[in-house]
Amino acid sequence: MSKFDQAKMAMQAKKIQKELKNEVIRVEKGDGAVWIEITGEQKIKKIHIDPDSVDLEDITQLERWIEDAVKEAIQESQKVAAEKMRPMMGALSSLGL
Repeated sequence: MSKFDQAKMAMQAKKIQKELKNEVIRVEKGDGAVWIEITGEQKIKKIHIDPDSVDLEDITQLERWIEDAVKEAIQESQKVAAEKMRPMMGALSSLGL
């Protein structure tokens, strides 16, 4: 791989990283009782719980919604990252890496 190709790949990687940082995915559970925002870098930005939609007598349900929302948000974030990285991975494989 030439230095030009390496520089081009590094620039492309930085661009993708910036796009992932700015990408925000929102996942809701419990009909909006819980929602989570996560970036394409898999960093949680916000967890919101609507107090009017939560039964304090059933904390187990709230915990389940939070857990499910976090799991789904991470999965969605991984899908977004994989889609954005796909062209770069193709370039690397064509170089024999």
